[in-house]
Amino acid sequence: MRARLRAWMESLQEVFWLRPAVLVTLGVVAAEVLVRLDGAFSDHEWAPSGWIYAGGESGARALLGAIASSAIGVAGTVFSITIAALSLASGQMGPRLLRNFMRDRGNQMALGIFLGTFAYVLMVLRTVRSVEEDAFVPHLAVTGALLLALLCVATLVWFVHHIASGINVERVIEDVHHELVQTMDRLLPREEPPEPGAARPPEGGRPVRATSGGYIRSLDTEGLADWAAERGLVVCLLMRPGEYVSQGMPLAEVAGEVDGEEAAGRVCDAFILGERQAAGQDLEFAVRQLVEIGDRALSPSSNDPFTAIAVINRLVDILCRVADRPMPAPVLFREGQARVFRRVTTYDGLCDAMFHILRQDMAGSAPVLIHLLESLGQVSGVEHRPERLAALRRHAGFVLEAGRRTIEDPAGLVDFERRRARYFPAL
Repeated sequence: MRARLRAWMESLQEVFWLRPAVLVTLGVVAAEVLVRLDGAFSDHEWAPSGWIYAGGESGARALLGAIASSAIGVAGTVFSITIAALSLASGQMGPRLLRNFMRDRGNQMALGIFLGTFAYVLMVLRTVRSVEEDAFVPHLAVTGALLLALLCVATLVWFVHHIASGINVERVIEDVHHELVQTMDRLLPREEPPEPGAARPPEGGRPVRATSGGYIRSLDTEGLADWAAERGLVVCLLMRPGEYVSQGMPLAEVAGEVDGEEAAGRVCDAFILGERQAAGQDLEFAVRQLVEIGDRALSPSSNDPFTAIAVINRLVDILCRVADRPMPAPVLFREGQARVFRRVTTYDGLCDAMFHILRQDMAGSAPVLIHLLESLGQVSGVEHRPERLAALRRHAGFVLEAGRRTIEDPAGLVDFERRRARYFPAL
């Protein structure tokens, strides 16, 4: 249940119109409240205060009309230009830039402030009446419109600054790295999980097939383990978050005495599918988003080794953070009994996701190859588990092979071999 709720909350962050809709509603409600409050007092009660609008009907209409047209005009123009700029920038940094824009709460609030001001002013404008119509000027509500206009000016300045800094590649890399750290903190335990020991997946389980298709955004393995313990079953999951499922593909096998419909319903409910991958339970997807930026930087059209080096630095930081943590357990136990066998991210798989694509694309780029080899050596100095050190040496061997084959600059090759002798003398 918690996994489904977390996935639902994450999907809400991608709904761009939600916060603007809330602010528009608040604008309408605030206008109605202030107009009614204005109607409860006579006009002369507001006049002595220099902070309250004290003009007449024509001035109020002109002022409100100017605010309304400016708010909606600025919102439309600024956001249209922003989308165009982001579309161009995403060609260099990947489609994540547009996803970030859609998910960013600041962008949603900025649009909501403009649209909420527009809705507020329209609701107030309709209540302004001339002498022929039983004169009424909502002084307090018009003052509120002035304050909202000033807020729109401040929001415009902030929004331009926010977008300008948001399309900076260093900022994008740092944002992706921050999300990757959050995913790692959520998925990787701080304490060693129980050893699976001799636990092996049972054979001959009842297959459960997908009733729809999509990417696995979230998987409620804890709920499945509790259900399996209650029924005395063992569930072997065949898919993991991040993979694409087509209708009819087997999701899991359930071993034990259980009704087929109950098993199918319970297992299918544990899989939350969507149109896109999500980083919530997929550590490798979060890594690939960072790798994508480095991959595009190494393309012939960009040829930006500095961005690739910045990406490698963030990847190394993740591996150093992982050094004192175990990877997720492939078996979930309940009361000492294995109840769920699942596919999880391994350290080898994490390193493969980080370095395979980058290494293949950086062939011939001496600065990046040298930095990657040095970075692997630095991680080896932090890591202490033999199996993980073997994975790092394996990737160092791949980098050495690529560097010796593709680095043409003699001085660069000498520097490359110097790094090898310092960090990996046995290779």
